[in-house]
Amino acid sequence: MFRFTSSEVRDLIIAFIVISLCFAIVQGGRNTDVILSILPIVMIGVGAGFILHELGHKFVSMKYGYWAEFKLWPQGLIFALITSFFGFVFAAPGAVYTYANYMTDEINGKISIAGPIVNIVLALIFLAIATAVYPDALYSENIALIFIICATGYSINSFLAVFNLLPIGNLDGSKVLTWNVGIWLVTILIAGILTLLSMTIGVENIVRIILGM
Repeated sequence: MFRFTSSEVRDLIIAFIVISLCFAIVQGGRNTDVILSILPIVMIGVGAGFILHELGHKFVSMKYGYWAEFKLWPQGLIFALITSFFGFVFAAPGAVYTYANYMTDEINGKISIAGPIVNIVLALIFLAIATAVYPDALYSENIALIFIICATGYSINSFLAVFNLLPIGNLDGSKVLTWNVGIWLVTILIAGILTLLSMTIGVENIVRIILGM
C-alpha cells in the first residue's frame, strides 16, 4: 500500500518550501521583492518536480515490495540555500530511503532512475503546454502567466533530471550507472540537452522554433 508517515509528510513539506526558495533566489537575483513575486510560480515547477521525483522513487520501491520513506537531510538544505546565493542550487534536501535486506543492482537502478524520468517527462509536459498557449500569451496576461509557469517548470525539471543523474556520491546517477551504462547515457543525454537548451537559447526561443515563428 502507498502510505506516508507523519514525519515523512513533514519532511517533504519542509524540503519543498526551502528548495522552492532556493530556486526563487537564483532566478530573482537576490532581489527580495522579485524573489517573493516569483516564489509562487517557482513553487509550482519545484512542487511538481521535487514531490513527484521523490514519489517516483517511493512508488517503484514499494512496487518491488520494499518499504520506502523520504527523510530530510538538514545539511543538504543548508548547503542548497548557500549555493543559491552563488547562482546555482545543489539540490540535495533529502532522499527516499528504501529498506531492504538485499537488493540487486538492477532493482536499485530502476528505483533510482524513476525520479529523473519523472522530471524529464514533466519538463516535456511543461514545454508542450507552453508551446500550446504561447500564441495566445502574447495577447492575454492570464495566459502569459501560464506560459511563465510552464517555462519555469520546464527549466527546473530539466535541471533536476540532469543534476540527479550525475554519477556523484549518493545521487541517482551513481546507482543507474552501476546498473546499466547504456540507460544512464541515454537518460543523462536527454536531460542534458533539455537543460542546455533552457540555459542557452531559453524556453521562449525553443517554443518559437517549435512553432516556426
